[in-house]
Amino acid sequence: MQKVIILKLLPSEAASEQLIKQYIAKAEAVNPSVVSGYHILKSSIDARSKQAWVNLQLRAYINEPSGQRELQTFCFKDVTNVPKKVIIVGAGPAGLFAALKLLEFGIRPILLERGKDVRSRRRDLAALNKEGEVNPESNYCFGEGGAGTYSDGKLYTRSSKRGDINRILNLFVHFGAEEKILYEAHPHIGTNKLPHIITAIRKQLLDCGAGFLFEKKVVDFIITDNRIKGVRTADGNNFEADAVILATGHSARDIFRLLHDKKILIEAKPFALGVRVEHPQSLIDSSQYHCTIRDRFLPPAAYSLVQQVGGKGVFSFCMCPGGIIAPAATSPGELVVNGWSPSKRNNPYANSGIVVSVEEKDIQAFKKHGPLAAMEFQRSVEQKAFNAGGGKFVAPAQRLVDFTQNKISSQLPDCSYLPGIHSGSLEDILPPFVHKSLQEAFVAFGKKMKGYYTNDAVVVATESRTSSPVRIPRDPQTLQHPQIAGLYPCAEGAGYAGGIVSAAMDGERIVDRINAVLQPASGK
Repeated sequence: MQKVIILKLLPSEAASEQLIKQYIAKAEAVNPSVVSGYHILKSSIDARSKQAWVNLQLRAYINEPSGQRELQTFCFKDVTNVPKKVIIVGAGPAGLFAALKLLEFGIRPILLERGKDVRSRRRDLAALNKEGEVNPESNYCFGEGGAGTYSDGKLYTRSSKRGDINRILNLFVHFGAEEKILYEAHPHIGTNKLPHIITAIRKQLLDCGAGFLFEKKVVDFIITDNRIKGVRTADGNNFEADAVILATGHSARDIFRLLHDKKILIEAKPFALGVRVEHPQSLIDSSQYHCTIRDRFLPPAAYSLVQQVGGKGVFSFCMCPGGIIAPAATSPGELVVNGWSPSKRNNPYANSGIVVSVEEKDIQAFKKHGPLAAMEFQRSVEQKAFNAGGGKFVAPAQRLVDFTQNKISSQLPDCSYLPGIHSGSLEDILPPFVHKSLQEAFVAFGKKMKGYYTNDAVVVATESRTSSPVRIPRDPQTLQHPQIAGLYPCAEGAGYAGGIVSAAMDGERIVDRINAVLQPASGK
């Protein structure tokens, strides 16, 4: 007999298989010996009261073998000699999952990635962190797996209407992720484990005959009679295909400029900009779990904060418990910070972007740049931050209370940001409306969350790559660009999805439309 059972347990109880079986037996009024096993269907933590609880939804097996958890299976076809081809520009989550879906449909994907493979990419990240040298083609944003590979691996999304979230999570498990991501309320893989998964996906693609080329920066589109025929790369090679998926991510400014220069319609898009704030993880644990010392059976605590300030939304973004602040610039002379966590989230700091919404009315001074106005506004703030830090990607910073009171911090706390931080006034860097909104929001956050408003926290500039500042339009039905047939703007770089899972689902949606055009009789 199989029964779905809901339990509310102490963290220590939820960590014990024996105790869980005893609670199942109690709920079903049976002897524990007949409970052969269980699978967790959903797991979440409720820390609203002084005692934190773990909520579990289980499938219990009583008087029958529990067996293995049923996972989705996938059929990837050999496309080595298939004539129908689709070029995918960018091997981030959208590009990789689009390529896998093309294999299932029997269409040959050709991935063109401007950066390097995950292993080679590590050397460029080390040079950025330790020597302050950025490779414009291989960094935290560009390279195999895209920004997602080295930005934590959070798999939580609210975008259920975009596609099948469970399918995406099952694909991650198929390629090596732990099964717990299938049932956790906020699934997370960890930056240390993502590269192995990305490598496994590449192997699958190559084994099935897909093209996968690194250091192939696209510099032009081959267009005839308003239909895209292919792309040209920086080394002078032309690649032709039946369709082109543009999955370049939110930081490919050269692609935005190329589209604009070729008079292909793009639009400025609202985004968000601010800072990254780092607290001691113990402080966040104490506040969120209402304790002095975190229960060893509880994960490092996270938070989510939002505040309206003068009609502006101020909110936490990409919160990383037990994490590290990383330099995420893609060009010399521009300073960008982001955050990530390893799978165990066991670093002593917690960091989060705290950002302010930026709308068209806020960037009138950049109106001359047309649809690139928001992008140029974004870039100007990053340049100010770089200059204020003194170069080598040293970041300007203030203690949190000092920031709200316009005080230069005489000393700064220890910080996880490896290039280092430098005391300075962030008022000289951030646009006035962003600075003022953040000041008021930090005070308000302190009233919402005990201990948040403290000078033990450090504010680091600048968190500016929250989403794309440009939208590449597409027809809502065909998902093609309205001017260029066969060109499919995709995911975060096109302004339609944010985060790993949302981007992956958008890549799959695009492929569904492509398949309907290239293989209308397939019935899929």
